[in-house]
Amino acid sequence: MKKEKKEQRTSIGGQAVMEGVMMRGRTAMATAVRDPDGVIQIETERLTPPEKQKKFLRLPFIRGVVNFVHALVDGNRTLMRSADVAFPDDEQPTKAEKWLEEKHKIDIGGIFNAIGLVLGVLLAVAIFIALPQMITGLLPFDKTSVGLDGLWFNLCEGGIRLLIFVAYISLISLIPSLKRVYMCHGAEHKTITCFEGGKELTVENVRKCSRVHDRCGTTFLFIVMIVSILVFSLANLLVGRWVYTSNDKLNGFIRIVFKLLLLPVVAGVSYEILRLLAKTKSKFFYIFKLPGLLLQRLTTREPEDGMIECSIAAFTTVLQMDKDPTIPERSFATSGKLSQLLGATKKRFAANGIDEEDAEWIFSISLGIPKSAIHEERLIKAKQTKEIFKIVDERLTGRPLWYIIGDTSFCGYTIKVDERVLIPRPETEELAMMAVKSLEDGQSVLDLCTGSGAIAVALKKETENRGLNVKVTAVDISADALALAKENAEANGAEITFVQSDLFTRLRGRFDVIVSNPPYIPSATISTLQREVKDFEPMLALDGGEDGLDIYRRIAEQASRYLNRDGMLIMEVGEGEAEAVAKLFKGSAYTMIVKDFNNVDRYVKIMM
Repeated sequence: MKKEKKEQRTSIGGQAVMEGVMMRGRTAMATAVRDPDGVIQIETERLTPPEKQKKFLRLPFIRGVVNFVHALVDGNRTLMRSADVAFPDDEQPTKAEKWLEEKHKIDIGGIFNAIGLVLGVLLAVAIFIALPQMITGLLPFDKTSVGLDGLWFNLCEGGIRLLIFVAYISLISLIPSLKRVYMCHGAEHKTITCFEGGKELTVENVRKCSRVHDRCGTTFLFIVMIVSILVFSLANLLVGRWVYTSNDKLNGFIRIVFKLLLLPVVAGVSYEILRLLAKTKSKFFYIFKLPGLLLQRLTTREPEDGMIECSIAAFTTVLQMDKDPTIPERSFATSGKLSQLLGATKKRFAANGIDEEDAEWIFSISLGIPKSAIHEERLIKAKQTKEIFKIVDERLTGRPLWYIIGDTSFCGYTIKVDERVLIPRPETEELAMMAVKSLEDGQSVLDLCTGSGAIAVALKKETENRGLNVKVTAVDISADALALAKENAEANGAEITFVQSDLFTRLRGRFDVIVSNPPYIPSATISTLQREVKDFEPMLALDGGEDGLDIYRRIAEQASRYLNRDGMLIMEVGEGEAEAVAKLFKGSAYTMIVKDFNNVDRYVKIMM
């Protein structure tokens, strides 16, 4: 007989949003939304885990108030963000909006969002506090009584509020867009139930699960309704005699203010009751759960497969982020102002130890504008943002930017790069130009450890630009590196002879100039390098042996046999290595150490 999997409880909870689902765990939250192109976009955010929050905020009843506020603020923000993805607005701002933004720094969109939030709160107060109180006021009760009449007044008001709430959620389900939100709500519940049931999170398994759950916000709201009746009645009994007056209108206002002030108490008590009910499987307590579970039949609908896919994506993302704190945050690819999108990207990069200038390069290259122009405000369309964020998300994995882009600029020439070769550095451009200045017409030059072929291409093209006919030979031990170097030579129209060789091993003949940027990182130092270097760039091109000088020693032993009389050897060296490298060439006619643009001893020139 097949053994059934044990149930697994989770603290992950969720919320339905426009065309998707938000899931919230201990250390992260993730929102998955399907955009108009049918692609599931995911936005994530790191949260402070409960054990790292202030102890006061974790106290019983206090935690309920904190979670209630978080639910309101984060819920509204997440709902608005999901709408940006599901229903993108790529319209350019009007002249009036541009004028207000530029002249008075007024963000129209932000103002409308704030107004919408305020109006939403006022509408909730009007429908669920003021309206029930007004209707109850029409009944024959003594509204200033703190006795039995006062108790009946609050009980009737609570009942009317509950009826209004049920009618409200039933009526808004008739709105097509909100009906789809209810369907996403069902997908959220089914996914959590499926996981807690120990089943694999597949669309088929999730669909078979129940769409009601003990920890649902709908159940919480129902408990709030019941608790509010008790709390308001008790408060009326305790302090009513001192606050009520003979003026009915003033009393009505006082009651509304009173209820608003008591909302934190209601939220705190309701949260603890919900936690208690969610933890127990006792049949005795089922009667207390039943109304909330029945109410969920109204706030959830059977979801589409695509909604289930969104829910699974959000849930599994939170699971992964809770387990692995190194996973970076992600953002939705929505339309927006260049300054805002760029600023947010820089913030994400800074939080993950990535140079913020990479963000500027990404936007510049993706939008096809000069890097100097990225501070000029413009609207970025959703499709453009999506392409930009693909690069951003890959860069956040640690992969170097120029590997992602596929090429880089070296001395003004486009050089393809990938994990087969090192990415050419600005310091190496100085090395190449130093060699160019040392060459004369008819001479020959050897690029030792050519890698991507960047130096060889620059040598050939720059000497041609100066009217010189120079023969260029490029050598590398790596067949993969040479294959890419040949592509770069062909793409730039540079005639170069390539030889696969371990330094001079397979070379014949002599050269007037030898230029080299060999591996020079000490073996023990490699583990301390930046992630994008040690984890992605080829180790063969980095590791220079125990002290970083292994290749220089071999060059010192053999270079004289491959240099013409009065030939020049020019090498790039690691920081702090110039003196040691120069000492390896004691018998040379001339030795010179040259600083780079950062005033670091970076190059060693040897005259044989």
